Amino acid sequence: MMKPKISVIGAGNVGASLAQCLAVKNISDIVLLDIIEGLPQGKALDLQQSAPVTGFDSIIIGSNNYEDTAKSDVVIVTSGVARKP
Repeated sequence: MMKPKISVIGAGNVGASLAQCLAVKNISDIVLLDIIEGLPQGKALDLQQSAPVTGFDSIIIGSNNYEDTAKSDVVIVTSGVARKP
């Protein structure tokens, strides 16, 4: 049985933290998407390299292409300008 696919739009602090929580729970494969070139790929690589320590086998893909979110079971939008307290 295939894992569900969750796409997280926005690879900033909130999006990357959410992706980590989803990965650790091991309930889905994850697409981390952002418009900033290289940002989601780097965050996804960091998360994927933590798998041996945190013990998950979810696949995490970083992308700048919305086509990679196709057939997602859930899409979560975390993008936006960071707010100051």
